[in-house]
Amino acid sequence: MSKNNTAESEELTDAMYYILLALMKERHGYAVMKYVEELTQGRVVIGPGTLYTLLKKLVKIEWIKQLEGSERQKLYVITAKGKHVLVHDWQRRSAMVEDGRLLIGESFDGK
Repeated sequence: MSKNNTAESEELTDAMYYILLALMKERHGYAVMKYVEELTQGRVVIGPGTLYTLLKKLVKIEWIKQLEGSERQKLYVITAKGKHVLVHDWQRRSAMVEDGRLLIGESFDGK
């Protein structure tokens, strides 16, 4: 799947998934980067280039919105449409983990 088809398929990249999670509460860009890094205990680090490119894309497809206010520090928050996509992707990822648990668990049980 091409990255350009993400909006149509509603399958999120890892960076998009974590950005949407972070924007369950309104945050500015730097706060999103720090929140993701803290949430994942450093496993996921989103750089500024990736973050601001995705913020623009997510605003354009209306999964997040920029809040009115200071132009100096832009605040973003997830929309209802974005929450729907996030929940759908969370369910998809949870099913994938369960599939893996079943198969990987079987292979380790038999050693």
